[in-house]
Amino acid sequence: MSLLSDLVNLSLSDSTEKIIAEYIWIGGSGMDIRSKARTLPGPVSDPSKLPKWNYDGSSTGQAAGDDSEVILYPQAIFRDPFRRGNNILVMCDAYTPAGDPIPTNKRHNAAKIFSHPNVASEEPWYGIEQEYTLMQKDVNWPIGWPVGGFPGPQGPYYCGVGADKAIGRDIVDAHYKACIYAGIGISGVNGEVMPGQWEFQVGPVEGISAGDQVWVARYLLERITEISGVMVSFDPKPVPGDWNGAGAHCNYSTKTMRNDGGLAVIKKAIEKLQLKHKEHIAAYGEGNERRLTGKHETADINTFSWGVANRGASVRVGRDTEKEGKGYFEDRRPASNMDPYVVTSMIAETTILG
Repeated sequence: MSLLSDLVNLSLSDSTEKIIAEYIWIGGSGMDIRSKARTLPGPVSDPSKLPKWNYDGSSTGQAAGDDSEVILYPQAIFRDPFRRGNNILVMCDAYTPAGDPIPTNKRHNAAKIFSHPNVASEEPWYGIEQEYTLMQKDVNWPIGWPVGGFPGPQGPYYCGVGADKAIGRDIVDAHYKACIYAGIGISGVNGEVMPGQWEFQVGPVEGISAGDQVWVARYLLERITEISGVMVSFDPKPVPGDWNGAGAHCNYSTKTMRNDGGLAVIKKAIEKLQLKHKEHIAAYGEGNERRLTGKHETADINTFSWGVANRGASVRVGRDTEKEGKGYFEDRRPASNMDPYVVTSMIAETTILG
């Protein structure tokens, strides 16, 4: 095993200019992350200098068997924390051979919204709080929970310390450092209310980069849990009953919101979100009705509400924002399995272009 470990950790830069590029894309379910690697003749830092590639879309639920080729367009580059050196991770989106985005390519439309002059001039910032649950591989039950049974009730686990409270911290810390190494704007991590549930935050990040970074952070988490022999679940309510669900709260601001008088702009934006509540809920993640019940720090899925420092509202404005008269707000409705390309661009479209 030591020889295998030595080979896995072998530094290529000692003997060659060649690098390995891991191309990452989103599969047919909208949540399954796929990747494959290729050799490149030397280091690359600009995605436009990377070659396009293809894959068998009939094996990912994205193309028919008799016309299965799907083309990967490289969009963003990150450092590879697994292979290290000059090796890279490449976030891609997917197109037909004719150059049309395939139906599951949500990045393409998001990029169009973010490149709109009115949106670009507002420099929209996002901070996404990605919650997830670590699961036992063979029984689909949270780690640290007795199989077929339950731990003690919620209370001691949120930001808790100790083997009976902080379950899976080694995975969380490994992921945290891997994200920083990769160049992701990860801003923190914490244990969540339900045991075995954790959160990482990405941001503030501007525009389309928020979606790229959340997807690559998810990829890194999937890889690290793969190594650890556990599974990660982004289900918005992995355990029914009196247990917190998992969300992906989206903190958001524009340039005018961050400037003096921004609170009035925030209130107008919230009014626009209220008018399109149903459309946003429909796009904010599958199974979210199991989470947005009006309990466990959520608002009811059918009712839009907002308030200052209210974690039971659809949208929360922070005390600092109220006090300073400018800042940001938090859309608490997105589920943990939301597509960050869809959510970030939709919020910008509704609040800036709506």
